[in-house]
Amino acid sequence: MVKLSKRAQENRSTAAMETAHNNIMLDLETMGNHSNAAIISIGAVKFGPGGVSSNKFHKMISLRSSVACGLKMDPDTVMWWMGQSNEARAQFKDNVTVADLSSALLSFSTWAMGAKSVWGDGSDFDNVILSNAYDACGIILPWKYYNNRCYRTMKNLYRDIRMDARVGIKHSAVDDAENQALHLIKILKTVGIW
Repeated sequence: MVKLSKRAQENRSTAAMETAHNNIMLDLETMGNHSNAAIISIGAVKFGPGGVSSNKFHKMISLRSSVACGLKMDPDTVMWWMGQSNEARAQFKDNVTVADLSSALLSFSTWAMGAKSVWGDGSDFDNVILSNAYDACGIILPWKYYNNRCYRTMKNLYRDIRMDARVGIKHSAVDDAENQALHLIKILKTVGIW
């Protein structure tokens, strides 16, 4: 067996980290835009410099269960949803038969295990709302607060690096998460971070 030098071991470890999908891009669909908004869908993808993993997370959540846990609906957001595409609205047609919030959060915790960073679209939106939902349900958040990252900040810092053609349905949480991750990968590679 060949023993690698310490430097070679570090290089191998760095290369493995660079190809790992240890970042998560999170997207929520909600019935509000405040930190305690009722969640109706959680979508997330794992990604790294090598791209987006095929291991995606998508749970539709009962609006009743979100409200029962103390999360709030906002009339303006409900009216906004009424103006969205038929495709976007159709995904919530049978909202009463989907997962309750607590079981969706537990599933997300299992899926997210080992993530290095959790990205959301806005420093005060996805990550904050999901963190507050975990608190409302009495479940431990599966990442540390210092691993929160803001995709919106990155896309505004690098406005000249455009998102490529969208995949999927606009306002489908998992499709939005994938588009945001692909755009962030492009940004990080273009500016030389990855």
